[in-house]
Amino acid sequence: MLYGPHPLREKLTLFWHNHFATSNAKILNARLMLMQNELMRKHAQGSFAVLLQEMSKDPAMMIWLDTKDSKKGNPNENYARELMELFSLGIGHYTEQDIREAARAFTGWQVVGTEAAFNKGEHDDGEKTVLGQKGNWQGGDVVRICLEQKAAAPFLVGKLYKFLVSETVPATPELLDPLCEQFRGSNYDFGALVATMLRSNLFFSATVYRTQIKSPADFALGIVRGLEGRLGTTALATTLEGLGQNVFYPPNVKGWDGGPTWLNGQTLLFRQNLALALTSTEDQRFGSRTDPAVLAKKYGRKDGEELVEFFLTLFLQNDVPDESRAKLLEYQRKAPALSVPAYWTAEDAAAHRVRALCHLVLTLPEFQLD
Repeated sequence: MLYGPHPLREKLTLFWHNHFATSNAKILNARLMLMQNELMRKHAQGSFAVLLQEMSKDPAMMIWLDTKDSKKGNPNENYARELMELFSLGIGHYTEQDIREAARAFTGWQVVGTEAAFNKGEHDDGEKTVLGQKGNWQGGDVVRICLEQKAAAPFLVGKLYKFLVSETVPATPELLDPLCEQFRGSNYDFGALVATMLRSNLFFSATVYRTQIKSPADFALGIVRGLEGRLGTTALATTLEGLGQNVFYPPNVKGWDGGPTWLNGQTLLFRQNLALALTSTEDQRFGSRTDPAVLAKKYGRKDGEELVEFFLTLFLQNDVPDESRAKLLEYQRKAPALSVPAYWTAEDAAAHRVRALCHLVLTLPEFQLD
């Protein structure tokens, strides 16, 4: 996410990681988690129909939802349930009988090494009725049947709308219905759906401007990329856990709830601490690899007002309340008179003021929002 050449693909891969929320707390195999992550990246802007089929045979998913233990005469219902409830249809669009029948269709799959393998002898090849369709179905047939349901497109389109457009401004049926028709008619071309949303007038409108709370990943990445930093990712990933988003370790099968749950007294403090750690150059985890003073010098910003405008534009589109701007300018006017260690040079003191200003910008309420 930090250094890849396709930021949108990485953002959508994170979307799929939350959609197919699989945790290494149960998998206990980094290779399998990485393989699943690469699968989601491969299809991040491709066909959801293909992704869902391949995810049904993904080794990490098979361990996570126990498909690997599902055998003829003893089917495990976990994957069949989440396939319908969380991955394709949503609650209320299937019955318990549908789940039981679908679970039979997924019997016979095993994980051998790092690969999925089908054991025909352990598969229930009897007739099954799933969502009104009767046949000797296998798992791939159940995925197809789910995507043939009218509820599938609205479920996915609505979820993507909340992820890309707004968590708080509800989407009307008049807005979503054409998108659902497009999505269904394209055989679930997710990339085309994303393109339509990102090019829409609504996406750029004042109505949805800053109506989402940044996830911890978006918050941290926004700072590092904005400051043109180059740093190792281990410390940053560890820090995200305190902010509430431990990647590869979603809290449950539903993933992270997001929205207002990202912020509370503790996580807000941790965000401020992370902003300080990244801008101060004094934190051993990050050192001086994201130094606002170096960045300001690179772009020739020197005096107080120039610096305020520079950081507000960099991180907040230069769009903050007049009161916030006035306080930042006041800090810049008073900063030269603030006491500093006697051994600091004038250059040290000036660089410290730049870093402190950047930190103040990153703690503004507006920086918590997209």
